[in-house]
Amino acid sequence: MLQQYAIIGIFLLGAVGTAVGSIVVNWLVRPKPEPKGDKRATYECGLETIGPTWVQFKARYFLYALVFLLFDVETIFLYPWAVGFQELGFLAFVEMMIFIGILALGLWYAWKEEGLKWL
Repeated sequence: MLQQYAIIGIFLLGAVGTAVGSIVVNWLVRPKPEPKGDKRATYECGLETIGPTWVQFKARYFLYALVFLLFDVETIFLYPWAVGFQELGFLAFVEMMIFIGILALGLWYAWKEEGLKWL
């Protein structure tokens, strides 16, 4: 039994060795010129910036993305359940209704926090 784990360990060492080796070889053969002139500027093209260039994004966009991800994952779980609905029985139906209820609660919270408004 330990022999099977040794094979997995060898493959793991090979994978890590390949990843580290490719990074080392890339670092060794890359060109290493010293950047000068416009390459050291904040922007390589366009006009010089006036004032602060820090741009802040609203957290609402992040919440919108999280709600999208939530319902995307729901679809991943809901589709196989719907395919095997006949064989799963009543307990699986109750469990899925609890799952959908939790998701509906999350949707209600996002709606209450106005996370679904884009602007």
